[in-house]
Amino acid sequence: MHIPDGVLPTSVCLGGYAAAGAVTWFSLRKISQKENPREGIPKASLLTAAFLVASWIHIPVPPASVHLVLNGLLGVVLGYYAFPAILIGLFFQAVMFQHGGLTTLGVNATVMGVPALLAYYLFRLRNTFGRGSRLSTGLFGFLAGAGGIGLAAVAVFVLLVTTIPAHMDVEAERASICALTLAHIPLMIIEGVFTAALALFLQRVKPELLEGES
Repeated sequence: MHIPDGVLPTSVCLGGYAAAGAVTWFSLRKISQKENPREGIPKASLLTAAFLVASWIHIPVPPASVHLVLNGLLGVVLGYYAFPAILIGLFFQAVMFQHGGLTTLGVNATVMGVPALLAYYLFRLRNTFGRGSRLSTGLFGFLAGAGGIGLAAVAVFVLLVTTIPAHMDVEAERASICALTLAHIPLMIIEGVFTAALALFLQRVKPELLEGES
């Protein structure tokens, strides 16, 4: 999921930084419009740490291996805080563990952070089917968790397939990228179930922790 340095052309990396800057500005603007913008910072810090650690939990899906991302979960719980949280988490993953890269930080933040925001909007739709309904919370929690990682995997697939250098074996590279993308389908189910379970738990014990409930 994390695109390392040296894989994408410079123009794509610069475009990623431009997109990440625009989405960061949008997210911070939305956060500043809240009655108490600082209220969500402890929750965002905690989930940034969870995002940082989750990337080390690998799940073997032959012939590849995938790792947890949890971007959909961050969108469900953090709302507009999700994008800055993912950006910060990716920065520390790149600097501390060489997971991802600094030149691709903007691209990685965009392909994981934008689906997190979309997952947030998707999860908010549960209220149209009855506020407080456990069925709608579980269903939209699953869709948000699975959709977040699914959209990110598709975005990475498109980026990698369309930027394969001409001097490489294009067909072989394309087959590898397809296999890696398909390996994320089981991960979509895992993250969807995990997000739904957490959303149902929070709704029962502390519903104000779900973004949009307070």
